[in-house]
Amino acid sequence: MSRLHVVDPIGSYIIIQPSANEAANVALLSRPRCTFFASPPGCHVEFVAADPREIMHGGMRAIRFRFPEVLVDLQRREYDRASVSPQIPLQCLADAGGVLSFGGGLVDISVGGIGFLVYDPGITLEPGTVLKGCRMGPDGMPPLILDLEVRYSELVSLADGTRAKRSGCRIIDPPETLKQFVEASLRLVE
Repeated sequence: MSRLHVVDPIGSYIIIQPSANEAANVALLSRPRCTFFASPPGCHVEFVAADPREIMHGGMRAIRFRFPEVLVDLQRREYDRASVSPQIPLQCLADAGGVLSFGGGLVDISVGGIGFLVYDPGITLEPGTVLKGCRMGPDGMPPLILDLEVRYSELVSLADGTRAKRSGCRIIDPPETLKQFVEASLRLVE
């Protein structure tokens, strides 16, 4: 836990107060970049800041970062999401046309276009990452081809004890067929 002390977009840096936990400060300074979260009333803000350096600011210890390139402001969802049964083989081949391709399982989906992926823990997707040409769909249904924007990522433990990454994604320009796809997928769960 810390407090954001200075935001200077012109100087291209931010400054935070060090944590009261000194071990957390040491860990923070050892990383090339970190993801920060804040939860003002009614939303969730997330950003990635890089190149931490310990400095003196106003006569006090502080930590300076390069100005964040991406800021994500997550408002409360407009649509409820529904869980997808693990027995339904919904898969998403993310970024099928790009340099990084990987498979993931769809955990939940909404008409509003937010789906969540579980994938290899060695893959890091930061907020703001755009995954182009993702193919999503259960066996026996034509897949949807979607572009996704990563909203958040976190490490989770699966039921069998293995660790995986879980990311929340916004569908960019949802196709007209998304509502029918979601409804058909949810009928398979019932």
